[in-house]
Amino acid sequence: MDAAQEAQRREAFRHLVLNALERRLFFIPSFKIYRGVAGLYDYGPPGCAVKANVLAFWRQHFVLEENMLEVDCPCVTPEVVLKASGHVDKFTDLMVKDEKTGACYRADHLLKDYCKEKLEKDPRLSEEKVAELKHVLAVLDDLSSEELGAKIKEYGITAPDTKNSLSDPYPFNLMFQTSIGPSGASTGYMRPETAQGIFVNFKDLYYYNGNKLPFAAAQIGQAFRNEISPRQGLLRVREFTLAEIEHFVDPDDKSHPKFAEVSKLEFLMFPREDQVSGRQARRIVIGEAVSQGIVNNETLGYFIGRVYLFLTLLGIDKDRLRFRQHLANEMAHYAADCWDAEIECSYGWIECVGIADRSAYDLHAHTDKSGVELVAHEKYAEPKEVEKLVITPIKKELGLAFKGNQKMVVEALLSMEEKEAMELKATLEEKLEAEFSVCTLDKVVTIKKNMVSISKEIKKEHQRTFTPSVIEPSFGIGRIIYCLYEHSFYTRASKDGDELLNVFRFPPLVAPIKCTVFPLVQNQQYEDVAKSIARSLTAVGISYKIDITGTSIGKRYARTDELGVPFAITVDSTTSVTVRERDSKQQIRVDVDKVASLMKEVTDGVSTWPDVLWKYPTHSS
Repeated sequence: MDAAQEAQRREAFRHLVLNALERRLFFIPSFKIYRGVAGLYDYGPPGCAVKANVLAFWRQHFVLEENMLEVDCPCVTPEVVLKASGHVDKFTDLMVKDEKTGACYRADHLLKDYCKEKLEKDPRLSEEKVAELKHVLAVLDDLSSEELGAKIKEYGITAPDTKNSLSDPYPFNLMFQTSIGPSGASTGYMRPETAQGIFVNFKDLYYYNGNKLPFAAAQIGQAFRNEISPRQGLLRVREFTLAEIEHFVDPDDKSHPKFAEVSKLEFLMFPREDQVSGRQARRIVIGEAVSQGIVNNETLGYFIGRVYLFLTLLGIDKDRLRFRQHLANEMAHYAADCWDAEIECSYGWIECVGIADRSAYDLHAHTDKSGVELVAHEKYAEPKEVEKLVITPIKKELGLAFKGNQKMVVEALLSMEEKEAMELKATLEEKLEAEFSVCTLDKVVTIKKNMVSISKEIKKEHQRTFTPSVIEPSFGIGRIIYCLYEHSFYTRASKDGDELLNVFRFPPLVAPIKCTVFPLVQNQQYEDVAKSIARSLTAVGISYKIDITGTSIGKRYARTDELGVPFAITVDSTTSVTVRERDSKQQIRVDVDKVASLMKEVTDGVSTWPDVLWKYPTHSS
């Protein structure tokens, strides 16, 4: 199958899945009666249930298992917080405009689409041109606005809808801006991620945890990104749910006490060196990846292993899941190592979870901007003699020079790292003055030699003070759910063989409804038994759907198979019922008074369907 045929096959499959999802109300385009808004979707009843089940399992698998501290922070964030984190200045994509209509497009997406379409659909391309287009795709994230604009002009790329010429690319900040309070004086933004709420609360969380490291904080919540031209349906949206973990650890000790529990797991990994040399992803044991230095440290490796288990237990196909290491040009300058859990679907390989060692960047940034020290302490058994940096601001001279801004300049001087302080000392001794950046003033000031004393002294210390590093797994819940939909979907012939029926093979863990209850025929006795079973299911916390419409049993099975319901209980007597499993279509007989406890057993994962087949007599329809 060539690339064009494969693209058509994927598109046809996607159409089938989306048609089933929208028809059965897993999702609905938001504000549909007003023609909708690109990048905004509503979850319908089964979609809500799947999402709730995924999040419940996320809490169980991570928050409970790791004894994490869960927080819930506001979506509206003051500008100063996002200024410190770098989002105000750097959270941008390059945009181009249709010069006649004003329609906006992401510049890199247009170039990417052009290159992919040429490679897939133009058989006349020379080897040189193929190599050139592949190289452009490989370096796309590295291109500056000028280079991106030059490529768009060179290839004659125009606006997709009108074929009009395009403007030069320029940066567009992806955050939704708002004002806090009626005066409009306090600028805020809808948060682009949930992590900043955890970082700014570090000091209180550290105290709550008994001033001990390591510990992890977690948050589930909405995030917002004003995408330039949302596409890829449910994968690229403007409001979405994130589940994020910030695991705070001593930068000098990134071992993990539970690493042995995941160290033997083997799965597809795509290290940086393999990507650069053109090799494919390969199966690697995570313990070996850490010992060989492919993965930077045990804690990062531990979370990669736990993410693998989480996704595969949800129902993600392990053969279409890989962990790709960020290339050097993708990594932030402060990051020690970053990996993405990518899931293959009809859109290609999609980043669904990011697992990054962010070093101490975030806590440093908020310490510098707020003036509040976000640090941890390690007490020594015996006092140690250490060489300490001593910074003594001369407040009288600073007051004369900076007046009302004196306090902020003093705080900035005192928060200097050793390297920066010694460089400032050398400059002051050589030139008697130096330029110095004060973040809280957002400007560069001139410091003179008589304004500060910088030296090193031998001091006795009873404890070590340091800024913790952060290991951050960040989960795009909507993306995971969409990939789960695709991985769970298949079609099979109806009993008569005259049509194809849709089925979602959700594991009981995430299925929106755990079982259905059908009286075989419209009969008051059977209906009373069905209602009694329904009450028993409610009592043990099992979601169900009861159907007493009298439609043929085959059609009722087909309807619930398309919703991904794993079990169907058919009431065909007053003492026992048949229980049907969705994928195998096998049936067993169970006493009426035992069926609710059986459903609890299989949906909670205490027993599997093969276990159950051994215990109960099979039933032939």
